[in-house]
Amino acid sequence: MTVITVDGVTRRFGDVVALDDITLDVGPGELVGLLGPNGAGKSTLLSLISGQRRPDTGTVRLLGGDPRDARSRIGLGITPQETGLPPTLRVGEVVDFVGGHYPASRPTAELLEQFGLAELARKQTGALSGGQKRRLAVALSLVGRPRVVLLDEPTTGLDVSARQALWDAVRRYHAEGGTVLLTSHYLEEVQALAERVVVIDHGVVRADDSLDAILDQVGLRRVLVRSTTDLTTWPGVARGERHGDGTQELYTADADTLVRDLVTSGVAFSDLQIRGASLEEAFAEMVAADGALEGARR
Repeated sequence: MTVITVDGVTRRFGDVVALDDITLDVGPGELVGLLGPNGAGKSTLLSLISGQRRPDTGTVRLLGGDPRDARSRIGLGITPQETGLPPTLRVGEVVDFVGGHYPASRPTAELLEQFGLAELARKQTGALSGGQKRRLAVALSLVGRPRVVLLDEPTTGLDVSARQALWDAVRRYHAEGGTVLLTSHYLEEVQALAERVVVIDHGVVRADDSLDAILDQVGLRRVLVRSTTDLTTWPGVARGERHGDGTQELYTADADTLVRDLVTSGVAFSDLQIRGASLEEAFAEMVAADGALEGARR
């Protein structure tokens, strides 16, 4: 049984096709990262799944029902990109109010403690910083003990420590059996959290696979090495970067040959590491390839 089903969905805004015949299934307990450039259709897809909009064609099901039906949404938690909080209500009052709409909400004090907001319980939301409001918005998505959570750019504007705290909260929720569909501009966030990655570009699903399989689609390997010699222009290096600490980041299709050439050349180097490409590399390569294909079709 799937908890989210999107079948042949198209959604237009005037002449703009935001989603073009999208099909996507998310099973119970999955943690899915949704990637795509600005305007790719990610937020539109979440708005259909949450029942805020309806598709022009195709069907969307949430927990087996119509997401526009309140009975289906009782098992849903959501953090949109923009969250409006009543500025005169206190943080604890907002959590109490939202929690009151669910049959078995989490205790307010417990939730605020988890998100580092306990000391702000009596502070008006209008006096919160942007990062504090973002933490509160994510906390509110979990207050009703939902079966499914949609997180649209949940850590935008947060510092590193606050982002890590939210990652831990998402991991705990997922470990308890919760289903998560997450969009993010931070590719390292998706790489840190997601087990499955769906790439959307120009309203079309370009890839849908496990994180490891997506990364394996990139033919380049990343070689990290410290040297005073510029290695970024060596034969076989597709692209390279030099960093201030002397480390060089080299991308190559044949890491074994590159390392063998380094050893036999007599060039002094140290701290050699060979890694797979990052999710950022996979994403950039897929989007670039699809863009070239679209251009060729025109």
